[in-house]
Amino acid sequence: MSHPKILNSPLYALLRKDDISGFNKERPQGTVDMRGGDFRGLDLRELNAEDVDFTDAYFRATDLRGIDFRKSSLEGASLAHAQISGAYFPPELSADEILMSMNFGTRLRYRTR
Repeated sequence: MSHPKILNSPLYALLRKDDISGFNKERPQGTVDMRGGDFRGLDLRELNAEDVDFTDAYFRATDLRGIDFRKSSLEGASLAHAQISGAYFPPELSADEILMSMNFGTRLRYRTR
C-alpha cells in the first residue's frame, strides 16, 4: 500500500499554500503529476484538475467541492471524509465506490466497461 507523501514540486507547493489560482496559472499543458500526494485538509475549490494525475493521492478531509475530475486520474485515491458537493468524477467511478471511499477511506477502484 502506498502512503501519502509531500511531493517535491513547485506546483504541489502552491497547493499546500492554498494558492489555487497560482497553481491554475502555472500549470503546464499536458499531464500534471500529483501521484501519491498528501492533500489532507486542504481547500482545493476552484482547482483546474483537468489532466492531473492524482493516482494514489490522499484527500482526507479535503474540500473538493465543485472540482471537475472527469479528465483526471483518481485510481487508488482516498476520499475519506472529503467534501465533494458539486464535484464531477470520472465515469469509470461508480457512486458506490465514491461513497465507500468517503465513508471508510477505501482506495478508489475504476470499473471496467
